[in-house]
Amino acid sequence: MKMYDAVIVGAGPAGITAALYLARSGCSVLLFEQLTPGGQVLLTEKLENYPGYPSGIKGYELADLFAAHLEGLAVERPEGEVSSISGSAGDFTVKAEAGSDEYHARAVLVCSGARHRKLGLEKEETFVGHGVSYCALCDGNFYRGQTVAVAGGGNAALEESLYLANIAARVHLIHRRDEFRGLKVYQDRLAASDKVELHRSTIIEALEGEKELTGLSLKNVKTGAREHLPVSGLFIYVGFAPETAYLPEALARDAQGFIVTDTEMRTNVPGIFAAGDIRSKLCRQVITASGDGATAAQSAFVFLEQLNG
Repeated sequence: MKMYDAVIVGAGPAGITAALYLARSGCSVLLFEQLTPGGQVLLTEKLENYPGYPSGIKGYELADLFAAHLEGLAVERPEGEVSSISGSAGDFTVKAEAGSDEYHARAVLVCSGARHRKLGLEKEETFVGHGVSYCALCDGNFYRGQTVAVAGGGNAALEESLYLANIAARVHLIHRRDEFRGLKVYQDRLAASDKVELHRSTIIEALEGEKELTGLSLKNVKTGAREHLPVSGLFIYVGFAPETAYLPEALARDAQGFIVTDTEMRTNVPGIFAAGDIRSKLCRQVITASGDGATAAQSAFVFLEQLNG
């Protein structure tokens, strides 16, 4: 039975950075990724706020550069989904693919990120791939020259509305509050666009259509007024839910389910560290995820040194 110094779950910016730091420190590292390395970066059309790229960089390009940084390092990278983590400091058991594979580690770094939250509307699941999407970069081109809607008020909703404005004939941005939470630079661009219509203080009450989305039923939460909005596509950006189903119940979480850590990325369970979007924090950006990963790796290294006595 091989014992790894560290098992890292998730190969987004946090996980890749943590693997890089630990491998360079001489630790044996196993890095899990269910899909392609890069995480949420792959769902971003272009990053304009990542230092070193003043003209911006495509999400997939940055993800490729992150993955390339691991080349030549002693990092094992099995594909698959982690199903459970058990054990205690110095002897954790990590099971993958519904328990068919089992790995052992002295420390675990949780970097599995978060998934898009859903509106919870009837037909939402049915219409996924038939008008409902959570990724404009992935599916936007299917709606070229058509009318689409975006639900949300944060950076992701604003960024993707601007992206879709280059593809769709018309974009309706729907937000349940009066004010958007996204950056002012994005708000200014949307306000200046003649292809984007803003629907403030408005919620989506129902998705219309039989086999595919044909429209939305909207309600103004201030006036109570209702309207029908014909659209071919709806892109939903109403926050994220952490990927924590595989984690021990003993791990402390906040009210939204994100993992609570200290400033050194240590959780309340000795030997388990968390970094990136899965962590309870204010800012969820590529650069903060990478910073978390570096800090978690250093904390894990110190922990491993202490185990050695």
